[in-house]
Amino acid sequence: MQRVLRAAAAGIGHASGHRAPRWGAAAAAAARWLSGGREVMSYDVVVVGAGPAGLAAAIRLKQLCRDADTDLSVCVLEKGSEVGAHVLSGNVFEPRALDELIPKWRQEDTPIRVPVSSDKFWLLTKNKAWTLPSPFDNKGNYVISLSQMVRWMASKAEELGVEVYPGFAASEILYDENQIVTGVATNDVGIAKDGSKRETFQPGVELRGDYLENAGRMTLLAEGCRGSLSEKIIRNHKLRESGQGQHQTYALGIKEVWEIEEGKHKPGSVIHTVGWPLESKTYGGSFMYHLDDRQLAIGLVVALNYQNPFMSPYDEFQKFKQHPAVRTILDGGTVLQYGARTLNEGGFQSIPNPVFPGGAIIGCSAGFLNVPKIKGTHTAMKSGMLAAEATFKTLVEGSSMELYWENLKKSWIWEELYRARNYRPAFEYGFIPGIALSALERYVFKGKSPFTLKHGIPDHEATDMASLHSPIQYPKPDGQISFDVPTSLYRSSTNHEHDQPPHLRLRDPTVPERVNLPLYAGPESRYCPARVYEYVTDEKGDQKLHINAQNCLHCKACDIKDPKQNIEWTVPEGGGGPGYTVM
Repeated sequence: MQRVLRAAAAGIGHASGHRAPRWGAAAAAAARWLSGGREVMSYDVVVVGAGPAGLAAAIRLKQLCRDADTDLSVCVLEKGSEVGAHVLSGNVFEPRALDELIPKWRQEDTPIRVPVSSDKFWLLTKNKAWTLPSPFDNKGNYVISLSQMVRWMASKAEELGVEVYPGFAASEILYDENQIVTGVATNDVGIAKDGSKRETFQPGVELRGDYLENAGRMTLLAEGCRGSLSEKIIRNHKLRESGQGQHQTYALGIKEVWEIEEGKHKPGSVIHTVGWPLESKTYGGSFMYHLDDRQLAIGLVVALNYQNPFMSPYDEFQKFKQHPAVRTILDGGTVLQYGARTLNEGGFQSIPNPVFPGGAIIGCSAGFLNVPKIKGTHTAMKSGMLAAEATFKTLVEGSSMELYWENLKKSWIWEELYRARNYRPAFEYGFIPGIALSALERYVFKGKSPFTLKHGIPDHEATDMASLHSPIQYPKPDGQISFDVPTSLYRSSTNHEHDQPPHLRLRDPTVPERVNLPLYAGPESRYCPARVYEYVTDEKGDQKLHINAQNCLHCKACDIKDPKQNIEWTVPEGGGGPGYTVM
């Protein structure tokens, strides 16, 4: 796949006929020399991540170019093997941003075709499901597969002249001598575990602005929740401090797509639950969304500030499916796909300043999820559109990217997240106080309360010592409704090149055996929904951490929840990871 990029850099271009990057032979040779031998490609705008935010930004940029009769070269890099392969979401889709971006989308053949037909809210106890008034307003929304939707968006972007490159992992931020971001570099491929070059070795590619001509350039980071490059930028440029100031909080969503019996299938039916199986101090809930073709999306979302180190979100999900009200829907069905992904829950209080010298952060990399709505696709898309408009004005009209930050604060994103700001932190006080405060916020203050609640401690600090809890004995999977991890992992189509350097790195390799195991009972073996981390007994009888990096679902839970922040998630070779098609 590196050869495809190099062919484009040489002027061959895509089979789709998109304009090749602008490099003359002399400039390309000079660029290769300056970059240490790596191929260099020039674009006006480089977007990292082909999710809803990144693709909305690319589409909006090309629309603005068309309207102004000008042109900007736009490239979208995607680390998944294909667009949508790493995209996982519920998803009940609010089309507000799409209505603005592509007003006539309803007249096209899109994967957005199942309107919400009913909306229920259950409180679960161990054996009962109590129906409560639904706090959601999903009229006019759609039940969708987000991985299918972004594939459609990618085709719309390509129609406008955007160059989309799946299978390439951006691993490095590039700077000029003034520490202004000039682009990104993809990682080398064909490196063995021991660091040697295999026969398949190909150096990475640099995608940057045409610095030899001192032309404008912009990098938009749309990596999704806990993006590795985005987090470095946020930290290095202190963007959270210059934004709303509070740390980000997260949850882990675990999801399956089932094919259920015809008589049980109700297209557009939406069910959300709270309560069992989660303990009262753990924030979270579940969902069941009926798509078309007898498909049911079912999942459990668990806030990662849970305290009990013995809790396993994966096993809680398997346990949830055994609830009588849930099992009756699943009985007789089959699982089509499994996956997991973290999501931002910090909301308004955690929005960073999204602008840095040479670019901006958009979508879930910044964190615009509306927690009480359980929706973030529409806000992610709108943020990408706002960033695109600021980018266009900066590159074409000589404006400043600060316009993105200014317009974000004037947008409906800001208003929506401000009104939703107190729901998530209300549950820091427990389930019952959280429900009470949320009801007060919704029905009395209507999002305009005179106070703003703060988040508690960061998620990794919330984990208690193991001595404060007892181990949890989870039921054995029955192979019909509940399943073991290897079975689920197979359904995710996860695949990595085995002989490559580990992309899950321990900052201090002694911490697992010295701290995590004796003090926290090895929580990484339970919070990971793919069993990447396991403690095995060595020849001396000692427990040692073994990392099965090839199992990684790219959910980023380890990067967030490790008690000592000792695990660093980095990108593996491009194309590795899950292969979602209906998530």
